[in-house]
Amino acid sequence: MTDLMTLAELGGPLAAIGGAAYARHTHPAAYWSTVGLPLSVARLLATYSSTMDACGLTVEPSRWRALAVRATTRREVRPVPPRRGVIRPNSTGLRVRLRLAPGQEPADVAASAERLRHAWGVHAVYVRDVKPGVVELRLVGYDVLRKVRMPRRVDRGPLRVPVALREDATAFVRDYRAVPHELVLGATLSGKSMYLRHLISSLAAQAVALVGIDCKRGVELAPFAARLSALATDPDEAAELLPVLVKEMEDRYDLIKARQGIAPGTPDEEITSDVWGLPESERPAPMVLFVDEVAELFLVATRKDEERRDEMVTHLIRLAQLGRAAGIYLEVCGQRFGAELGKGATMLRAQLTGRVCHRVNDEASAKMALGDIAPEAVYAACSVAPELPGLAVVGDTSGGWSRIRTPYLSLADAAAKCRESAHLAPDVPALVPFRPYVPPVPVEASGSAPAPHPVTE
Repeated sequence: MTDLMTLAELGGPLAAIGGAAYARHTHPAAYWSTVGLPLSVARLLATYSSTMDACGLTVEPSRWRALAVRATTRREVRPVPPRRGVIRPNSTGLRVRLRLAPGQEPADVAASAERLRHAWGVHAVYVRDVKPGVVELRLVGYDVLRKVRMPRRVDRGPLRVPVALREDATAFVRDYRAVPHELVLGATLSGKSMYLRHLISSLAAQAVALVGIDCKRGVELAPFAARLSALATDPDEAAELLPVLVKEMEDRYDLIKARQGIAPGTPDEEITSDVWGLPESERPAPMVLFVDEVAELFLVATRKDEERRDEMVTHLIRLAQLGRAAGIYLEVCGQRFGAELGKGATMLRAQLTGRVCHRVNDEASAKMALGDIAPEAVYAACSVAPELPGLAVVGDTSGGWSRIRTPYLSLADAAAKCRESAHLAPDVPALVPFRPYVPPVPVEASGSAPAPHPVTE
């Protein structure tokens, strides 16, 4: 009888522990909010001073503080940790600001991030420099990239669209004004197309001219034809479209130069060197060119194809070098992009500031995207698992990089967003001949059979 009572008493705690372990594996967000957050806050509060001391983040107190401690408490004077601010919890982790002691720098805290992670029982710790002498610790409670949930509040704006989630639980925002051109690499089924869907469907809601070059007969970009201002589906069409884009860029430069015909008394704010300084009534609509499978533009079979290739590459390089000031931006996608593609490939890649590398088939492909940014980013890209499509390493030529993952977006939903925003496509007369044909959507009466097609002779 006593044994039965003991088992009954232990059954409740064992069930609770098993339920918590199950929730932590299957519903990490719910587990963090109910169990993980209170435990991590308790650990942080209880072990803050000792953890900072073990990580070497404490300093000797000032002379006046040491004298005050000896006079009031008569105990040993111990090193002082950075002053801690208010703990701010959220659905993915918590944030806390630290005021560094004299002689400390943010790099000292960043070097101890892994130790802090284990000491406080969280998934990861990231350090952000807020202002001189103040850093912010962002503690992430669980792996937010395993099941992507975008933040509710995202800083949007003209040519600023959220695309993916960073590993520190913040949104990765593609800002074309800050990073005008980008290279996106990834093997088959790595999530490159998903990344492209988010970009196009998000930009479709803005007054932006979207232009596509998809040499796979349009299978990637044709579903968004309702919102595209121009689409080329093979190298021959691309060879005709690219010179038109270069001419459009030159016309925009002529418009800027005409505005720069500075007359006496012209206010300084009206003098500009790019389209964003023009009055809104005169400013041409920004334009984003998407190039899918860029290697198809480089491959040649005959000498005639080689001449055409050289012309197309020259036009792409000109757009990458001069397009930003004219409001023309490039998004170049492919599986590989290196010198083996031929003349001009390396020069074009050097103009693409942003880099996104999904899972690749070899280390050389990762080096093409990230090798000139940070060596550790190359190793991170090579370690992307095949069972995590959409996971990528993003960086730019400033040297910063991080892991991101794109949330799932079906092709039907992305195409529907483009159809709904088709009226927002700007009028660009030069691109009218390249506007893709969009078949009308059949409308069927609910509850009735579709009408038969008329028979013609």
